[in-house]
Amino acid sequence: MPGAQRDSAFLNIPYDRAYEEHFLAYIAGVAAFGLDPRATLELTGGERRLNRIFKLIEACRYSFHDLSFVKLDRKRPTTPRFNMPFELGLVIGWQKAAPSGHQWFVFESSRHRLQKSLSDLNGTDPFVYGPNPEGILREIRNALVRHDMQPTAEQMWDIFDILGVDGVPYILKKTGASSVFEARPFADLAVLARQIAQAFVPGLPEDP
Repeated sequence: MPGAQRDSAFLNIPYDRAYEEHFLAYIAGVAAFGLDPRATLELTGGERRLNRIFKLIEACRYSFHDLSFVKLDRKRPTTPRFNMPFELGLVIGWQKAAPSGHQWFVFESSRHRLQKSLSDLNGTDPFVYGPNPEGILREIRNALVRHDMQPTAEQMWDIFDILGVDGVPYILKKTGASSVFEARPFADLAVLARQIAQAFVPGLPEDP
């Protein structure tokens, strides 16, 4: 519906080169539903980071939390990354303290691992997508099954394919960035994903 206001989706996902295709799948997947992809990559400036994360989450109607990246980083001292479960905890705490209608979804690549890695979430069914980006697109459709927009699997794949094959090389060259996990490339990818989605999915809200 032209002129309609878009909702936003907070993407709480790993920022790792090995995860790049999965990252693009989340961006393409939520854009296919007419949602603005948001992530902590866009947070710049001098304000305390935690405050900015809160504001970003509060600005979003949905959040997708991928807890699949359970490993030690390569840099010494070798440590796991706790940002993803921490930010999920922020969302759950906020919802309990001040219910707002925000909807959050937990994504995992392996069945039953969540029961071991974060047993406090027992009773919460994660969206298990397996090893490939195709699974992420499938599980986003399952998570948003009650959304007004219902893009097809083919439409979502087309958005993802164009974003990865054409969009990433163009944006990295234009921005001079070495990775998609930077503020400027992410902002450009989010805009491009929305534009591609509007071309493939009839009825999506248009950019103002």
